[in-house]
Amino acid sequence: VQLQASGGGLVQSGGSLRLSCVASRRTSSNNAMGWFRQAPGKEREFVASISWKGDSTLYDDSVKGRFTISRDNVKGALYLQMNSLKPEDTAVYFCAVAKSAYSGRRRSDYLYWGQGTLVTVSS
Repeated sequence: VQLQASGGGLVQSGGSLRLSCVASRRTSSNNAMGWFRQAPGKEREFVASISWKGDSTLYDDSVKGRFTISRDNVKGALYLQMNSLKPEDTAVYFCAVAKSAYSGRRRSDYLYWGQGTLVTVSS
């Protein structure tokens, strides 16, 4: 499975961006999916995940209330709507397909990874 993430860019603090991730085939429709991010010099960290049916979501506390994860299993797509962006949200954002239908926050829960899309938030 190949994952193609897009939608990153440069935005001012308080602005919004919508990230998209498309899987090369629909293997992802039976698996949870998630978003992680990695800032310069830091470890890759969990942002949000969504179950295979979209009925369960998890968010890191740092993005709760500002970011919304969603998916379209017909299109094999994953989305991350990011509002009220802050400079500390600056990072490369990665989408990933989990090993199971419901997944958590650990990197080891995920099997396939996209190449990442850069989000830069200026102050």
